[in-house]
Amino acid sequence: MAERRVAIVTGAARGIGAATAKRLAEDGFAVGVVDLDEKQCAETVSAIESGGGKALAVGANVADAEQVQAAVDRIASELGAPTVLVNNAGVLRDNMLFKMSEDDWDTVMNVHLRGSFLMARAVQKHMVEAKWGRIINLSSTSALGNRGQANYSTAKAGLQGLTKTLAIELGKFGITANAIAPGFIATDMTKATAERVGMSFEDFTTAAISQIPVGRAGKPEDIANTVSFFVDERSGFVSGQVVYVAGGPKA
Repeated sequence: MAERRVAIVTGAARGIGAATAKRLAEDGFAVGVVDLDEKQCAETVSAIESGGGKALAVGANVADAEQVQAAVDRIASELGAPTVLVNNAGVLRDNMLFKMSEDDWDTVMNVHLRGSFLMARAVQKHMVEAKWGRIINLSSTSALGNRGQANYSTAKAGLQGLTKTLAIELGKFGITANAIAPGFIATDMTKATAERVGMSFEDFTTAAISQIPVGRAGKPEDIANTVSFFVDERSGFVSGQVVYVAGGPKA
């Protein structure tokens, strides 16, 4: 990589986003570390910089068009034009359908779907100008349906449709778009799910592992490794795909 390319990772303060930001930095990218609270990004940025990488913490609500544009403009100005986008920001508002509020529904749709749309729209200009780009959207095995997650499942399935459409529209500019659908990954978000269903995280993890063919829980690094594959120069003929990173077949 003659010139350091710039990547943006949303929801990068912790979990999958933080692992992805660190991996992309290892791969030679300067990374815009985006999360709702800029201060929460400090740990990710520090880890990247201590490893000799370059990163910038940026606070933004991905569901807010003005904040998204401001974040992308700042990253372009301070790090350089972004040509890799990882839409990872996400929230949970799990509930059974009869108990799910409109706010539960709207919040999840806004962060996952509207947020990914706004980020992709803002960043694509830089990719088109560079005639090279990589967009990776984080879906989930929940896209196949999951009890208590009507909102989350719908949003994650929607991201697969967005991914395929971006691949079709942007392909002629040297831009690929792909989605990763993680299975059970041990993160703060899965801990929250365990609490929701009234289980200890240890029991919840054990139950999940019993259904996973490779016999272990996923780690954020498993997803980061797949992102690394998609953004690689050599992966330019892979586009519009959904890869289930779940320790076994899911779809």
